[in-house]
Amino acid sequence: MGRSCRVCSFCVCFLLQDERVVDSDSSGALGSSDIVVLLHGFPTSSYDWYKIWEGLTQRFHRVIALDFVGFGFSDKPRPHRYSIFEQANIVEGLLGHLGLRNQRINLLSHDYGDTVAQELLHRYEHNKTGCVLINSLCLSNGGIFPETHYPRFIQKILKDGGLLSPIITRLMNYYFFSRGLGAVFGPYTQPSAAEYWDMWTAIRTNDGNLVVDSILQYINQRKKHRDRWVGALTSTSVPLHLIYGPLDPVNPYPEFLQLYRKVLPMSTVSVLDDHISHYPQLEDPMGFLNAYLNFINSF
Repeated sequence: MGRSCRVCSFCVCFLLQDERVVDSDSSGALGSSDIVVLLHGFPTSSYDWYKIWEGLTQRFHRVIALDFVGFGFSDKPRPHRYSIFEQANIVEGLLGHLGLRNQRINLLSHDYGDTVAQELLHRYEHNKTGCVLINSLCLSNGGIFPETHYPRFIQKILKDGGLLSPIITRLMNYYFFSRGLGAVFGPYTQPSAAEYWDMWTAIRTNDGNLVVDSILQYINQRKKHRDRWVGALTSTSVPLHLIYGPLDPVNPYPEFLQLYRKVLPMSTVSVLDDHISHYPQLEDPMGFLNAYLNFINSF
């Protein structure tokens, strides 16, 4: 099954444990055998990578992205216990489906995707059956450390699953979505009206607004499994890099960056311009792409 999209010219669907997952897979640079897998953030989708997609195809043999279950154009089951562990299983299943189980993979992640990448890294370091063979990991503006992560007010309400959650998710509309998302973009790098509508359409597909509170349990999961996921980063020998938009109110400067450099001194870091916020790949695509390619070409 295929469909056209803004990310790439070819998207496919595959079934994993009876859930339909949408992924994008482009063949790219001739003469390169490198593969990059893109892991998106909350509450958006693989759409987040569309501004750097073409640049990545000029460097990598294959560029692969997916919409996690509960996001974008993938299935959004309810009721459902969404978890980072399930999303990691889905990435493993996707790579198996694409015949890449034994290929070395470069992971490029953002926000929610950072945590999925941390779980995949833990499995790789502990030689779990079916694990992704990770060649490198680049993180960006994610809640890697729960103690320096500041969810938005509405996220705090929804993640606790109180009586207000089902009411708020049903009342969610384009106006509140665009206002909320705009607050984590820089003042000079706001999405266009068309981009807001594209992102909102992906959320509303399959009534995705009704599962937002269930997905937000990842915030609690980060706290519960901090040692596992931060430990995966501190103990790895995989090349690590961070691309960071310093105006991010969710992972604020300098608190987040100081802790990152203290805990992960072996990681390289690219700090983008002062006005770049939580979505650096959309706010400064050239700066983000150049930072990532410099990292990839450094080892």
